[in-house]
Amino acid sequence: MILHPRVVVIAEAGVNHNGSLERALAMVDAAAEAGADVVKFQTFRAGDVISRKAPKAEYQVAATGAAESQLEMVRRLELTDADHYALLARAKQRDITFLSTPFDLPSVRFLAHELALPAIKIGSGEITNAPLLLEAARAKSRIILSTGMSTLAEVAAALGVLAFGHTAPADARPGRDAFRAAFASEAGKAALRDRVSLLHCTTEYPAPAEEANLRAMATLEREFGLPVGLSDHSTGIHIAIAAVALGARIIEKHFTLDRGLPGPDHAASLEPAELGGLVKAVRSVEAALGDGVKRPTPSESKNLPIARKSLVAAHAIRAGEAFSAANLTTKRPGDGRSPFDYWSLLGTSATRGYEEDDVI
Repeated sequence: MILHPRVVVIAEAGVNHNGSLERALAMVDAAAEAGADVVKFQTFRAGDVISRKAPKAEYQVAATGAAESQLEMVRRLELTDADHYALLARAKQRDITFLSTPFDLPSVRFLAHELALPAIKIGSGEITNAPLLLEAARAKSRIILSTGMSTLAEVAAALGVLAFGHTAPADARPGRDAFRAAFASEAGKAALRDRVSLLHCTTEYPAPAEEANLRAMATLEREFGLPVGLSDHSTGIHIAIAAVALGARIIEKHFTLDRGLPGPDHAASLEPAELGGLVKAVRSVEAALGDGVKRPTPSESKNLPIARKSLVAAHAIRAGEAFSAANLTTKRPGDGRSPFDYWSLLGTSATRGYEEDDVI
């Protein structure tokens, strides 16, 4: 979860380093300079994740062509274990949290046990990968789970795996029934509340604004009672800002050093200056949300007497003369008697004389 009192902004470097450690290190620097809370990469052994027969997605073909397979493309984007240690060290140096998304079981173990990361981000494509979910949960890792392409039932099933992994004995036999039981149990629910956050996501690159369906965040929160956020693949920053206004606790956004670089994800990513703009906008919007208590703010309190009105004499009123609609009106400033007293004064006698515009 790695939740803070403020919205957590995850700068998703992903594979936009194109396999270059030098570029990946520069991305850590750029994320820190933009003010992001987290910089996140992807950890995988391509041959363990993608078969030789797996086709590229349409957006991958558009970005990188159809000459090579998905496996060949992704092999060029791997980071070594040594690269991860170097990136973790740079992140600590720059005071930004380092996270990564694993795509295979050895990568889960590496991130959870060797790097000892504070959380593991599970990508949308793994929400039905029960063995990987179980491995992450059994590592007792905090988990940020993206829910792109999924139904509520699929999210519930994934959460059942996580609840089982966090609560069941090591020798307990996994399976659908065991996962459902863990999800329904009080211990499982408590573990999920303590360890898991959900990200709504539209898994397309770039994602059409009309398919963002930001209200689904409220559905996830209502259904599962967990912190929610948005993994945003749309262009620009306006969808992410809207998500913060709707209550997102985490915003994840792809970024790149240069959108013109070759590779599958650059075109749908922010450049560093845009990432900095996103962070500033998130901070502004979350500050604007306030605490929900309706009361005059410190800055507007001084304007109360200037903007509001008091009961005043519409024209000169003699002592003993009855107040009436003809001689009583409301005008600024508002430091006198409230206009709510207008009707209670009608017909009563003035105790002293008033000049025009005198406050009653």
